[in-house]
Amino acid sequence: MSMPKALKRFLQPALMVLLGLVGLYVITAIYATGESLLAGVMLVTLACFIWIYTSPKTYAYRYLFPGIGAALIFVVFPMLYTVRIGFTNYSSANLLTFKRATQYLLEETYRAEGATYNSTLHAEGNHWRLRLEDAETGAAFVAGPVVLGHEKPTTLKAEPITAPVPGDEMPMRDLIDHQAALKALTVLMPDGGQIRMTGLREFAPSRPQFTHNPDGSLTNNQDHSVIKPNFKTGFYETADGEKVNPGFQVDIGWKHYVEIFTDASLREPFWQIFIWTLIFSALTVVFCTALGMVLAVILNWDSLRFRSVYRLLLFLPYAIPGFISILVFKGLFNNNTGEINLVLGTLFGLKPTWFSDPFLAKTMILIVNTWLGFPYMMVVCMGLIKAIPQDLYEASAVAGAGPLTNFFRITMPLILKPLTPLLISSFAFNFNNFVLISLLTGGLPDFLNTSVPAGTTDILVSYTYRMAFQDSGQKFGLGAAISTVVFLMVAVISIIQIRSTRIAEDAKR
Repeated sequence: MSMPKALKRFLQPALMVLLGLVGLYVITAIYATGESLLAGVMLVTLACFIWIYTSPKTYAYRYLFPGIGAALIFVVFPMLYTVRIGFTNYSSANLLTFKRATQYLLEETYRAEGATYNSTLHAEGNHWRLRLEDAETGAAFVAGPVVLGHEKPTTLKAEPITAPVPGDEMPMRDLIDHQAALKALTVLMPDGGQIRMTGLREFAPSRPQFTHNPDGSLTNNQDHSVIKPNFKTGFYETADGEKVNPGFQVDIGWKHYVEIFTDASLREPFWQIFIWTLIFSALTVVFCTALGMVLAVILNWDSLRFRSVYRLLLFLPYAIPGFISILVFKGLFNNNTGEINLVLGTLFGLKPTWFSDPFLAKTMILIVNTWLGFPYMMVVCMGLIKAIPQDLYEASAVAGAGPLTNFFRITMPLILKPLTPLLISSFAFNFNNFVLISLLTGGLPDFLNTSVPAGTTDILVSYTYRMAFQDSGQKFGLGAAISTVVFLMVAVISIIQIRSTRIAEDAKR
């Protein structure tokens, strides 16, 4: 039974309204957590979705929008977010927002004068009762029952008791698990005093460490000193400039970008790593393409026996997961126990220090990456060679040309043109080939006299990763700035390559 037309006309707008309301609720919740950029991207995506799927003028775009929407959220947003972080002091010392850092300090407490109470928790069904015993007088009190499944601030009223509290006592392991919930408890004693958790089995009077002042500063209730927020450094600071943790995020403008190009300790390894990244990417493309092309030509010889077996064996390096191959090669190139050094030592008396010498380490990286990349180029070239008309080779044979002439005059020129986009994408991929560097050398051996960790085999992406996640300061903002510079460099290089290819094609015409 078909759906009535009136119901169909009503159902689509109703679904769009419902979807819009749900989407707005999700976006509002995301915005409330402080992720305004993500909320903005999702709002634009939702608006485009509703417009495209309701307007008859945009009917053709309904098939393209799922891909465009996914690109906005999973490609455009991470890119914009990375650029945004590059203009902040975001690091392991400045993780929180200013509001959250202030709240953290206001939630800090210190132990005040007063009686100390030994505490135990006793089960009562799904609830717990808190037993308190004065450490000096032995007077006992009970508070509760309370549920410990959340960390919301809760106030309990204590009453004196003389009989033991029924129920099993909570073991130490569970106390540790519920520590955050227990710290949120405030117990009001019969004399009007308030006590809070000061140890796993201890409650005592406590007071807030800081008091918020109207001018935005905080007063330390213990020594009455005043700390003020410094929006240049991202820390609350005392009168003598001492920083108080935790720090908070602040905008610092172009500081990171200026630092990349002006700080000598950062600039020198940056440019050395950039040059090596270019060389590594270019040589990888050249070696993989050359080897793959030569093997493709050889495997296309009709007189070659067992061609299918050779093709299978030569394609296996690409079929095996890359990280497994990299780790295998890491063992093969081991300076002391690797099979490569054992063979070289037996035959020639050589034991190269592959991981210690910068030149040998770079050579090893190129060897491994060529091994990983040539099978794909071989398969692509084999397909392109099959598309070359056989008449050209027959005419060449009549003219008396040999295999080398056929290769350089017919095969290579005809497959390089359709292969060019793949070469450009391969260059861009190897420009950011983080997995190879991370698993094989980790960027080592390191440069000396640098303010940030930087290795002679690092490429820009691994250099950025080490700076952002392995440095003692974990400079996420600086890492994001370098990532932005790397993105712009790759974009410029790709545009130059594409334009130069077009110029060469126009010149041939």
